[in-house]
Amino acid sequence: MARRTTTIASSVGLHARPAALFVKQASESGLDVQIARLGEAPVDATSILGVMALGAKHGERVEISADGDGAEEVLDGLVELLETDLDAKE
Repeated sequence: MARRTTTIASSVGLHARPAALFVKQASESGLDVQIARLGEAPVDATSILGVMALGAKHGERVEISADGDGAEEVLDGLVELLETDLDAKE
């Protein structure tokens, strides 16, 4: 199982739009992807309710993991997404 630790960049944390985009990308991977606040139990990264229930805030560190073929590439994409402020005005 591949793992990455990253920091939530979105100003609202992993809530609403950022959570939906993260869940969509995790779901599209077709892999078993999980996310956890450091020191806490992981949740299914393809579940919008699970991801929002984490309560991960801006600047907080989370660990994501994926299992299956292409897991490293999937995690690279998810890390890039989480390290982007998805609520920033363009």
